[in-house]
Amino acid sequence: MPDVTAFTTHDQPSAEQARAALAALRHEVAKAVVGQDETVTGLVVALLSRGHVLMEGVPGVAKTLLVRAVSSSLSLDHKRTQFTPDLMPGDVTGSLVYDARTAKFEFHEGPVFTNLFLADEINRTPPKTQAALLEAMEERQVSVEGRPTPLADPFVVAATQNPVEYEGTYPLPEAQLDRFLLKLVVPLPERDDEVGMLTRHADGFDPSDLEAAGVRPVAGPAELRAAREAVGGTRVAPEVLGYIVDVCRATRQSPSLQLGASPRGATALLRTSRAWAWLSGRDYVTPDDVKAFAKPTLRHRIALRPEAELEGASADGILDGVLASVPVPR
Repeated sequence: MPDVTAFTTHDQPSAEQARAALAALRHEVAKAVVGQDETVTGLVVALLSRGHVLMEGVPGVAKTLLVRAVSSSLSLDHKRTQFTPDLMPGDVTGSLVYDARTAKFEFHEGPVFTNLFLADEINRTPPKTQAALLEAMEERQVSVEGRPTPLADPFVVAATQNPVEYEGTYPLPEAQLDRFLLKLVVPLPERDDEVGMLTRHADGFDPSDLEAAGVRPVAGPAELRAAREAVGGTRVAPEVLGYIVDVCRATRQSPSLQLGASPRGATALLRTSRAWAWLSGRDYVTPDDVKAFAKPTLRHRIALRPEAELEGASADGILDGVLASVPVPR
């Protein structure tokens, strides 16, 4: 593991220092969460790409703990809101409150004013409240009485939803799903990981006390800014750009899909491929980088035909077929 003690002391860390700090983040998160490396990588890619993440998994797979551990390792502020059927838009974005002393209405910021906003069980709240996040996610601001109030930088929404309970839920509309850069499927742990998790709990691990678990900051906003700048300079050859376009166009031509990836999906795949290439230690993007993030970037941007669903097809399975059918540039 690289020495990260000096990273947070530099006002302007180098790209290499930033990359080493983000590589050390996985080690820190692992002190609290066993396994889930792919989910941690997805959250880091979203931060580097200025995007948002939808995490889908059954209850009890440490989705909330994962977000807390990542924010602690990056010295970022985080807030959590439990989305419920009676949650109002103002409970998320903030609202005007009358102050009797001044006889004026003052804006009280909602929990969305943070760096990492955890929207827990986002599909349990009505569409009106879900829509309240749209402006915050896309414009990174909240408008009150027609006046925009900017959100923090960085700002990432990490939303969770349960894939198995449909009663009392409100499926996210396509317009809001498209605002999420990534959809990460958080799996159940492997047996060895689950044994390791129980061993920690048997030894006194307290999920609510990350400091006692040894989780410490290994990077901060300065490292994140340096990393984002370096990602923006990652080269993408015309052949790789064409490959991204061909993959997205192939989803639109699939007979199993009634909705393929839009041009915004192609742009998102470019962003995630760039971030992953840089994290992997390269200053250029390869077709393998595109393949690595095609499913988490596109799985929520496509819609299966009813007959394909009846035959047991899945978004990931169709994307695997698309990736196998599109010629890879040399």
